Amino acid sequence: MLKKSKKADLKSKYTRYVEISLILALSLLILAFKYFPEIQSGENYAQKPQILIDVENVTPTQQKTKPPEPVKPDPIAVLANEDTPPDDIEFEGTDIDFTKIITAPPKYFEDDETEAEPAIPYFEVVEKMPEPVGGIAGIQEKIAYPDFAVRAGIEGKVYVKAYVNIKGEVDKVELVKGIGMGCDEEAMKAVSSTRFNPGMQRGKPVPVKITVPIKFVLKR
Repeated sequence: MLKKSKKADLKSKYTRYVEISLILALSLLILAFKYFPEIQSGENYAQKPQILIDVENVTPTQQKTKPPEPVKPDPIAVLANEDTPPDDIEFEGTDIDFTKIITAPPKYFEDDETEAEPAIPYFEVVEKMPEPVGGIAGIQEKIAYPDFAVRAGIEGKVYVKAYVNIKGEVDKVELVKGIGMGCDEEAMKAVSSTRFNPGMQRGKPVPVKITVPIKFVLKR
């Protein structure tokens, strides 16, 4: 393997040459600033006078919008000679007959002079509550199970409130809770047609409102 000669190796003196060149460059700069301090370019720039501009505050103007014009109504057709009747119409005389008997006009609405009957107070709790004649079983026998409820498999209890008077008759019924599918109507019908033993308070019959449960159970 050939060995490289030290004389032909340029990298060995590279750093020395760089240092010498930097020293020479700095020396030239120092001499230039020392012996030639006042070097000016030949071009002279003339200073132009400054122009001052006054800016005034301008208030913004408001544009007034015109209101929309009102809508003109459509012209209405006016019949000419409206006061003059046609020739084919004849008017009766306008003279007043003071001897003619004038009857009062018929009444379209009759005066309701009948006073409303006072509502009967129904007791909710008395010494002896009303009992259906034949018991609850007698009411159940009157029940006809609706076909829709049978097909849908509806079962349950229907609670009907009965207003029983002093004679044991049911004045009216109200539905408290139902199960639908025609069972509610059937239960109310059966209770309203039932005779009750009237409620008693201090040995006297009194009107009482009582809630009657009606069962709807399918036969298995």
